[in-house]
Amino acid sequence: MARELTELFYSAVYAIPDSIYSAQQKAVWAPLPPDYVHWEKRLAKRKPFVAVLESRLAGFIELEPDGHIDCFYTEPDVQGQGVGSCLYQYAEQVALERGDAKLFVEASLVAKPVFEHFGFVVRRVNAITREGVVLTNFSMEKVL
Repeated sequence: MARELTELFYSAVYAIPDSIYSAQQKAVWAPLPPDYVHWEKRLAKRKPFVAVLESRLAGFIELEPDGHIDCFYTEPDVQGQGVGSCLYQYAEQVALERGDAKLFVEASLVAKPVFEHFGFVVRRVNAITREGVVLTNFSMEKVL
């Protein structure tokens, strides 16, 4: 499943319109070719929650033990169909059951309104430089 999750990540990143993140920004965010070995190790450690729709991988979310949400991606062709909402609601329920006080994330320009919809607030705007290319994201949190 690691290969499928990796490809979903790349598919989601590269589907973002260039008007939001440029081709250069996407290239440093998700460098090609995909490093499947890296992703296999990462996913084995993080154990993301996955969504399957009609026998097909539709999305995933990573919830770390401290309440940090790292990767949260859905297949571009199912965005807006509730897959992300279901994944997020499941992750929040897990966090509540284990007693987390808050959830936090570094949300992309695309993910920011999604997290705002879930009740997150922006704490800081970040400019991350990778290979001389600046990516903007937002440190956001939600008190549970």
